[in-house]
Amino acid sequence: MDGSGPVPEAPPLSRRSHRLQQHQIRALLLTFLAYSAFHASRKPPSIVKSVLAPDPPNSTSSSAAGWHPFDGNRGPHRLGELDLAFLSAYSAGMYLSGHAADRLDLRRFLAGGMFGSCIATAAFGFAYWLDLHRLWFFVVIQVAGGFLQSIGWPCVVAVVTNWFGDSSRRGLIMGIWNSNTSVGNIVGSVLASCVLNFGWGWSFVVPALVIGLVGVLVFACLVPHPRDLALENMDCGVEMNVAIDSSAVNDDGLVESLNGKNSLISDETALLQHGLTEGKSCRGTEGEEEPIGFFEAWRLPSVASYACCLFFSKLVAYTFLYWLPFYIRHTAVSGEHLTHRTSGILSTIFDIGGVLGGVSAGFISDWLCARAITSVMFLILSVPSLILYRMYGGISLYFNIGLMFLSGFFVNGPYSLITTAVSADLGTQELIKGNSRALATITAIIDGTGSIGAALGPLLTGYISTWGWNNVFLMLILSNSLAVMCLTHIAKAEITRKKKQEVSSTIIDEESW
Repeated sequence: MDGSGPVPEAPPLSRRSHRLQQHQIRALLLTFLAYSAFHASRKPPSIVKSVLAPDPPNSTSSSAAGWHPFDGNRGPHRLGELDLAFLSAYSAGMYLSGHAADRLDLRRFLAGGMFGSCIATAAFGFAYWLDLHRLWFFVVIQVAGGFLQSIGWPCVVAVVTNWFGDSSRRGLIMGIWNSNTSVGNIVGSVLASCVLNFGWGWSFVVPALVIGLVGVLVFACLVPHPRDLALENMDCGVEMNVAIDSSAVNDDGLVESLNGKNSLISDETALLQHGLTEGKSCRGTEGEEEPIGFFEAWRLPSVASYACCLFFSKLVAYTFLYWLPFYIRHTAVSGEHLTHRTSGILSTIFDIGGVLGGVSAGFISDWLCARAITSVMFLILSVPSLILYRMYGGISLYFNIGLMFLSGFFVNGPYSLITTAVSADLGTQELIKGNSRALATITAIIDGTGSIGAALGPLLTGYISTWGWNNVFLMLILSNSLAVMCLTHIAKAEITRKKKQEVSSTIIDEESW
């Protein structure tokens, strides 16, 4: 390189690492807020179920008649069918969204899904003021909302994995980050419950405003991938004046500018040298990674097993998500039925347990280096917790809170682990040579299959609950048992691997001695 002046020194490595951490934290926080907002906007239907459907016998509520067409004896059935409309569209949309997320700009795609979800959620609430009672209107809104909501998960998981890559603490990081689902449920439940007395329409409009505002923040500030910092200015005010070509980056972190002079690249861009050049075996002729095929992703090891496991475990989790406030409202606690508002707020205890369950599952799976063993352990322990909640949850409010927390802890633990750390592990395995553009497709396959179970659980609950809640809990226990069976062979393989590692370690120690 020819230069007419002294060459400026590259930024120190510690400073570069600090700037990288800043971008990682920003990506983590923005995706956390984004998916929390998605879940907050999903929560209103479960909160207003007890208002739309007839109240339990001996109720003194003024809304005992319900809201047509969800009043009458078939009210719970139609509410279950409404859940089916949303979750079926969500499941189908998940496969399409994952395929699209590997090919589109993640920032724009994610923000677009959030803006669309804002409109769909608010439209449901407008039925209150417009005095709409047509079932087809609610079904159309739920179908549209389901498709738009499906955009969120593949995008946020892809962004987080892009920024954190391979990490020995992926389970813990993802476990903490995936508390966004429970945090969103809590926020959505509290917001929808607090404004419920002003009219159930407000329970939809307020969460809709939240996801819309967060969507603006995501569109303005999210950087989906480290390499995007070198391509365009999407960093909320960080100036990028030099177009970077990975082949022009030298060992000192400098680039050749177009006029032949040396220019000092920014701290962020210096960190991208490795990211811009890695994974060439997965890229096309123009330097872009080739997206993985849908059926090719299904054939990858363990993808189908974890997808089937999530089918059953998500069936249980989403039954609680959509029906727990209704169940609390229609089940006496200490001999009394709680109000709509109290039932909605009390249901957040399940999600608080889910936050700790997801973090604990991630931590344990990292410590054991065994995702399947951890998932199976939580699924097995969820069975007695569900039995205890059903049998003794009505004794007192304290029993209800404690057993609900325990159920949330064990039910959400494996659900959280599979949808985050496991999906990231499978999406970055060696067989696809680190192709980051395969991640959204694999994530969508696993969560999309789980969403089919999520659609089935609330639908069946709407019908089975009319025969008694004991039958609903029997369905949940059976579902978690089948989820265990899906992972048994993977858990056995992990146990065998760990035994071999222990034997090898013992032999090495003996030889050293």
